[in-house]
Amino acid sequence: GGPVDLGALGEVKNILLLSQLGVGTGSALADILLGRQNPSGKLATTWAEWDDYQKIGTFGGNDDTDYREGIYVGYRYFDSIGKAPTFPFGFGLSYTAFSLEPYPVEEKGGLLTIPVRVKNTGRHTGKEVVQIYVSAPQGKLGKPYQDLAAFEKTMALEPGESQNISITFDIRDIASFSEELSAYVLEKGSYVIRMGSSSVSTVPVAVMELDDDAIVKQVKHCCGKPEFEDWRPENTAEAEIPTYTPVIPIKAKDIGTQTVSYEAAYSIDDKIRTLTDEQLARASVGIYSRKGVWGVVGNAGLHVCGVAGESTPPLGDVAFKPLIMPDGPAGLRLDPRFYRDSKGLHSLTSSKIPRYVVDFLPSIAGAFVRKRMFNRKAPAYAREENQYCTAIPIGTAIAQSWNTELARLYGEIVGTEMEIFKVNCWLAPALNIHRSILCGRNFEYFSEDPLISGKMAAAITHGVQSHKGKGTTIKHFAANSQETNRYGNSSNVSERALREIYLRGFGICVREAQPKAVMTSYNLINGVHTAESRDLIEDILRSEFGFNGIVMTDWVVDDVINKDDRYPRVNAAKVVMAGGELFMPGSRNDMLVILNGLRDGTVSREQVQINVTRLYRMGEELNPQ
Repeated sequence: GGPVDLGALGEVKNILLLSQLGVGTGSALADILLGRQNPSGKLATTWAEWDDYQKIGTFGGNDDTDYREGIYVGYRYFDSIGKAPTFPFGFGLSYTAFSLEPYPVEEKGGLLTIPVRVKNTGRHTGKEVVQIYVSAPQGKLGKPYQDLAAFEKTMALEPGESQNISITFDIRDIASFSEELSAYVLEKGSYVIRMGSSSVSTVPVAVMELDDDAIVKQVKHCCGKPEFEDWRPENTAEAEIPTYTPVIPIKAKDIGTQTVSYEAAYSIDDKIRTLTDEQLARASVGIYSRKGVWGVVGNAGLHVCGVAGESTPPLGDVAFKPLIMPDGPAGLRLDPRFYRDSKGLHSLTSSKIPRYVVDFLPSIAGAFVRKRMFNRKAPAYAREENQYCTAIPIGTAIAQSWNTELARLYGEIVGTEMEIFKVNCWLAPALNIHRSILCGRNFEYFSEDPLISGKMAAAITHGVQSHKGKGTTIKHFAANSQETNRYGNSSNVSERALREIYLRGFGICVREAQPKAVMTSYNLINGVHTAESRDLIEDILRSEFGFNGIVMTDWVVDDVINKDDRYPRVNAAKVVMAGGELFMPGSRNDMLVILNGLRDGTVSREQVQINVTRLYRMGEELNPQ
């Protein structure tokens, strides 16, 4: 599912990377080997020998992870220090070849458009990905050698066939964040616009010459500071500019500065005003129909067997409509075999002993448990029911297509099955950054690059939400880049790296697709739990990104939390005060924490009413008549 150190393979002529493609894996392999299809993917994460990856930042510590490498993640690091990886970001071959012929670059209203003619110069039908990078001036802030600014995939081109495409991006989107100014800034100087079919094959096609510094967006500081300064290479490789490269002059005064209002007014529904403190507290957590960790291993739902959780039941005279939440990441995760009776739904394929635990048991004991617990039958009075879902490719494989239309179609598949199984809030896609190739969840994330991550998540969201009453939950917000002590580890990161690398993809997805929900991450950022961070939830997500949906925690289960951690467990009262609508999967204790806060005044009743209003309205939106 991720990079492999292939340094020992020597001069191997061909390597086919499939990743995990879900139900289509076997057919895809056969079609490619037999020449029925031409592979056209590109790597979305750098593949290198292990010793070549950056070791500047820490990884895998129990309490703290220091992101000392700052913005120099993945190809940004390799390109900036002039180190050639085994297989670079954006690289991928096929059974054919292509030529790229650029036309004059145009600028209008801050938008740069790069026209290019792509021709299939080989002997087989295939597709090409045109990648646009920008090499910015080093200036005061310092920049990587290049950043991905845009990309476009062609249609299938026959041998000798050409396609004219135009790739456009907003120059404001390539701004750097200045912690000193608390603003996104385009520094004065030459911006080299580069085009190629991988990060190492780019050539200059134009130079944008900015006459002065331009403040693009003024924002508030957020999320504190780490106790270190970000690393910066001593001598960043500089992009050479051929003398014939066209120059596009840009005046800083013409760009303009966007300001953000952090004083948004939120309404409270009249029905919500009638709720008691107890009812408000109850609405702020999940259904907690089962206790402990076993409730989240496939049996947490009242309406559909195998969902990860549900929102609150009706309270008083307010008929809350449920948010039924199946997990992802590669399609809907439901229990395929179950039965129902007067007590509810009962899985026939999961148990109170997780499968991964059984795999560690001695063979005889393991076989006994598997037979008794995983191969159960419905009782004589009940009928076994079945539900099967499509396994779509993992996030990394989707990103390697560099094909947003394909990603949208995967979302269409999920949205269709959400209608079939009567669920409405999918806990996916996940778009955290491949900061380290050792992260155990990279397979469900897209890339080391936030632009690809945001674009793919937005496309999948468009596909899912084209189905009425269906929504995605993008996650994990934010800087969730390791699994070691995931409930209690602090990601210590500068505001610049946080904004430019780890938050950017979420902003792209929100602005382009408006997912119905966002899930915060388990980790802390600079010592504060993400779910307790009003900076993240209200200031950045809602005010800066313009998010209109609901925010939920990741699944906080006390049975697996280490009580000896440096940092305390996430607190449900602080979550609702930060603007989070749902503490999931929820427990009676979490509800009581919120209730006691309402009673002693440490939790604002108005804030909880705002949260519950948003939750109530989302239930109405995702449960249309």
